[in-house]
Amino acid sequence: MATWTGKSAYWFLHTFRGGGSSLPGKLALKLDPAILKHLAKNYDVIVITGTNGKTLTTALTVKVLREQYPDILTNPSGSNMKQGIVTTFLTAPKAHQKPLAVLEVDEANVIMVTKYITPKAFVFTNIFRDQMDRYGEIYTTYQKILDGVALAPEATIIANGDLPLFNSKKLPNPILYYGFDYEADHDQQAPANTDGLLCPNCQHILRYHARTYSNMGKYYCPNCGFERPQLTYKLNALTNMTPTSSDFEINGQAMHLNIGGQYNIYNALAAFAVGRFMDVNPKKIAHALSDNDEQVFGRQEIFHVGDKDVTLILVKNPVGLNQVLQMISTDDRPFSFAALLNANYADGIDTSWIWDGDFENLPKMNVPAYISGGERYRDITFRLKVAGVPEDKLTIVPDLTNMTDEIQKLPTKQVYVVATYTAMLQLRKQLASQGLIDGGMN
Repeated sequence: MATWTGKSAYWFLHTFRGGGSSLPGKLALKLDPAILKHLAKNYDVIVITGTNGKTLTTALTVKVLREQYPDILTNPSGSNMKQGIVTTFLTAPKAHQKPLAVLEVDEANVIMVTKYITPKAFVFTNIFRDQMDRYGEIYTTYQKILDGVALAPEATIIANGDLPLFNSKKLPNPILYYGFDYEADHDQQAPANTDGLLCPNCQHILRYHARTYSNMGKYYCPNCGFERPQLTYKLNALTNMTPTSSDFEINGQAMHLNIGGQYNIYNALAAFAVGRFMDVNPKKIAHALSDNDEQVFGRQEIFHVGDKDVTLILVKNPVGLNQVLQMISTDDRPFSFAALLNANYADGIDTSWIWDGDFENLPKMNVPAYISGGERYRDITFRLKVAGVPEDKLTIVPDLTNMTDEIQKLPTKQVYVVATYTAMLQLRKQLASQGLIDGGMN
């Protein structure tokens, strides 16, 4: 009955209401709280979790695994709570062989999944300060994940070895690490206000032989000898980065990714690691990553408004925001910049994180026009002004239903829009109503 109800709700929503990925799962769970155990019993499951990069890592991993495994179930829209995952299984097509599920799972929902599913592997992307009203500090977030992992002690963990937190506790699981290893050692420290800089053994401040961003890199403790673990999967060359692409090598295999940003190379590295764990040939992995031209929901999604090329990027915490700002700074063209800030539950109700973002770098770029908007437009407007954005270049758009009109007035062809989650949904809904993108989340 629970399965029938969920499938019927999904059919109705997608036939008459333009889609929905949460309600069918909610209804099914009301009737059978343990329905995941039934729905997923025949699947090999890979769980991907962490603060940033879950959705793109999931999409890239699915691309990689489809080089060898035709039947893969996934939740591509980023609907990563328990109810969304139930909906994913409810709508699964019939598999022709033992099926594989690659699931993006919210950090706090890992335990809700592992109560009913024993994954084959967990993938840890990173943990940064994010939505503190939901998760708390990075240590409590990691513990939420580990509470779920504890129910599957034989599952392999594929973790970002550059993040000290993922090497801070002894676990019974087999662990494979991936990370960056392309620079000569050069002793350095991270900026003083960076999270997660204390050695988990002795609380001494960590140092680095090489650092990528935030507290990630080839870390070591000069006091007790705690250091980055041996990497199984290494980025050993980084040859080119633009706002729309990257070229690099992993374990000696040349790779090309049709998406920009150093943080997205980490996502590709995680997908490579899963591919090798599942015995996919490195050349096939390289083919899958280079062939990734499809749009990923809200993650550097590109669309056209009049004659404007608009790139929409989800931001939700200072580390992610700073990486986005660093990425767009590599664009040698003039571009316009829009920041849309909401503070609903799905965004995180605390907006103080915007003050840790490096907005001060924006006036140094070739940006002739800015937009601030969203339900918390006053906060983001004030933040941009404090960062040095000239008032005569700044347009305030409190009501996002006018956003496409304002975009068309901008003086540059290229426009970057950074938005929190519900602000992104509001903009996408407007774009869909105008026929500029497909509607819905799937």
